[in-house]
Amino acid sequence: MGKIVSTRLIILIGFTLVLAACGSANTDNTNSETPGVGSSEGTAGSIEVSGSSTVEPITALVQEAFGAANPSIGISVEGPGTGDGFARFCAGETSVSNASRPIKDSEAETCAAAGIEYVELQVAFDGITVLTSPENGAISCLDYNDLYALLGSESEGFESWADANALAAELGAANAPYPDAPLVVTAPGEESGTFDTFVELVIQDIAGERGAEETTRADYSPEANDNVIVNNLSSNSTSLGWVGFAFFVENSDVVKAIEVDGGEGCVSPSVESIADGSYSLARPLFIYVKTNDLDTDTALVDFIDYYLSDEGIANVSKAGYVTLPDALLSATRSAWESARP
Repeated sequence: MGKIVSTRLIILIGFTLVLAACGSANTDNTNSETPGVGSSEGTAGSIEVSGSSTVEPITALVQEAFGAANPSIGISVEGPGTGDGFARFCAGETSVSNASRPIKDSEAETCAAAGIEYVELQVAFDGITVLTSPENGAISCLDYNDLYALLGSESEGFESWADANALAAELGAANAPYPDAPLVVTAPGEESGTFDTFVELVIQDIAGERGAEETTRADYSPEANDNVIVNNLSSNSTSLGWVGFAFFVENSDVVKAIEVDGGEGCVSPSVESIADGSYSLARPLFIYVKTNDLDTDTALVDFIDYYLSDEGIANVSKAGYVTLPDALLSATRSAWESARP
């Protein structure tokens, strides 16, 4: 297998031990040794970035600032989904892959077989946000059993919220019975890391215990574009779906976040609840950087240097996500310092 520099262990330990001490998500990381944006005189090149639509807004803001100071470096940023991004990355088509989940073993094996070496860099925290229309006053909180009854593989064919009542009662869902109203689901598809993480956190364990298929219901139209998901949810008064936290923040006037009970009571997604881990659908966000050609790819090195600088990482909060506490940001920067020339 190719060389992999990973902060996975630090992430798993840090989320449970470090976040509680981080206070506000607006952590001021002032001790960076990573340089800020500047003109890379004489440097030219192109950088292809693909992957998560959730991470895309962060990277796009970084690209905008870096590109303004370095017009000779062309940077393309797209967000077809984490899975699609890794497919391009492991095929050698991109230099950076945005990801709203860690790389899967199968994807890592594909990269290794192709000789793609990389470093995994955590850049932010997000909270998967379960949404409905503000007009849906009957629903304010759902626990995992509720979400499974409405969205799991056993709910396929349910056209009304009330169709899920029998399954919800069987599961012991805390917020049933549900109203007799159309259940209009719009959500990410299988190419999305947001889909994968939702399945892993909410669906998988319950389905496994029941011997059911460990995925969501298949009878909704998946959307790769988070803005389309938000628009569809806002235009249907009894809708249900999920997106990354930043897309809720940006559209909180037209959609309503449903509180989620992960076992400790109903919690609203917020900067504070995601940062301290009390919101159970919190998750890390990453960029993966190809390291094969860093000795000669000065443009890519300069771009990631800026991404992880104080000025660059400030775009996390500007995009509506939650910044890393000092310890985790230092771990990310150390991983990059170990990988870069």
